Amino acid sequence: MNDIKGYCEPRFGAVHEALAGLLAKEDVGASAAVYLDGEPVVDLWGGYADADRSVGWERSTLACVNSTTKNMTALCALILADRGLLDPSAPVAAYWPEFAAAGKEGVLVRHVLSHTAGLPDLPGLRSVAELYDWEAVTAGLAAQAPAWEPGTAAGYHALTFGFLVGEIVRRITGRGVGAFFAEEVAGPLGADFHIGLPAEHDHRVAPLIPPPSLTDDYAASAPPGPDGAPRENTGVAVRVRDVNAPAWRRAQIPAVNGYGNARSVALVQSVLANRGTAGGVRLLSPRGCEPAWQEVFSGADRVLGTPMSWTAGFGKFGNTFGWGGWGGSLVVSDPDARMTVAYVMNRMIDRERQRDDRGMEIVMAAYGGLH
Repeated sequence: MNDIKGYCEPRFGAVHEALAGLLAKEDVGASAAVYLDGEPVVDLWGGYADADRSVGWERSTLACVNSTTKNMTALCALILADRGLLDPSAPVAAYWPEFAAAGKEGVLVRHVLSHTAGLPDLPGLRSVAELYDWEAVTAGLAAQAPAWEPGTAAGYHALTFGFLVGEIVRRITGRGVGAFFAEEVAGPLGADFHIGLPAEHDHRVAPLIPPPSLTDDYAASAPPGPDGAPRENTGVAVRVRDVNAPAWRRAQIPAVNGYGNARSVALVQSVLANRGTAGGVRLLSPRGCEPAWQEVFSGADRVLGTPMSWTAGFGKFGNTFGWGGWGGSLVVSDPDARMTVAYVMNRMIDRERQRDDRGMEIVMAAYGGLH
């Protein structure tokens, strides 16, 4: 029995039905949320926080949302840009001088935000533990030559995005991106989202559950190349067991190790959909939100092997923007409707074996409430 808990405005009843349907099928535990005009209209959760289905998914349950974290890290950069502290058209080296090495003096901040910097890999790393050494990873990126002329092509920066944007944030503010996010975003909004997780929250974490028939050795694989052929993974392979480890929670890997639930994800991202405010709290100006949906690059993504439209930190899909995470989490914002929809779960789906439309089911159900 999957009792759905929480709040749902009647006109968004289709979201309740969609979440119930997912929990009756492949999901173990999950949450769904919709924010409209910066205010919650749906905040639902249900199912179980563990694979044994012995611990209920509660209002305060958190899960690692993997690459959905990129939306949060990008927001930090947009806030700094809105404050006049970061120029997206400036060279990264203006803030991080060592980065100019190996022909990168022309790499601009917007190239980093739009996955066009030519630095999609972390060559030389052989273990996940090496990702926990911020200074070593960022020094390696500063020394690396770009794989293509920056700005001329896109290639999803799966892990490097967070280190690149995070180091720019650190150079400007003197704070790691996790601390900046906590103090400048989550704190003012009252959002229960964390980039890296302090130990006192461990008891609230719903560990990720590998896809059906797979074990916790299930790893994030390198997407195929643009010709459909397997692409060499020149970075480290991250497994479910790594993401579920305490060391991963403590680290700063701001492309992928954010912890939250649908409520907190939607709350934070609704700031951008609602012209800079949510819940009466203003984080940036209306104009400061616009780079989130203004296209920077459109074309074939060399890493994802599919056509992509990238903005300053987000994927652009028609009139919407956002991004999802390995295994299934998702956030989508519509600035015209001033709506943000989020879905966070613990049971992963292997998209190489099975379509994963769960997050989009929640999104489409939310649009039903608008009309």
